[in-house]
Amino acid sequence: MRKIAVLLTFAAGLSGCMSAPKTYSPTRQLPVTTTRPPPQQPVQPAPSGGRFIAPKVMNVAGLEGVIGRDATALANIFGPPRLEVKEGDAMKLQFSGSPCVLDIYLYPLRPGAEPSATHVEARRASDGEDVDRAACVRALRR
Repeated sequence: MRKIAVLLTFAAGLSGCMSAPKTYSPTRQLPVTTTRPPPQQPVQPAPSGGRFIAPKVMNVAGLEGVIGRDATALANIFGPPRLEVKEGDAMKLQFSGSPCVLDIYLYPLRPGAEPSATHVEARRASDGEDVDRAACVRALRR
C-alpha cells in the first residue's frame, strides 16, 4: 500500500512538470498583395506564305473505304459524327462506339478543294489505348 502511495505521489509530481503545448500566434502579418495576370495577347497563326501544302495521305490496308472520302460519305458509312472540329480548311470527325473511338482527319488535296479523309487514328473507348484502325472501322461501320 505504501508503494502505491509513493507511486501516486511521484506521478502527481511529474504531471506538474509537464506544460501545455504552445499555440502558434503570428507576431507579424505578411502584407497582402494583389497581382494581376499579364494581359492576354491573341495567338496569331504562322503565316503560310499563301502557298498550298498538300497533305500526306495515309495508305494502310483496311482503310480503303475511308481514306479519300468526304464528310458526307463518312457520315453515310458511320452515321452522324460524335464530334466535328473545323480548323481553317481542315476538319476532324470523331465517331465512337463501345469498342473504339475513331478520329478521321480531313484535308483538301488541292487548293480550294473540299476536305477529304487523309489520316485515321483509333483507340479503345475505355482507356484510350491505340487499337487497330481497320478493326475499329469495321466495328463502327453501319
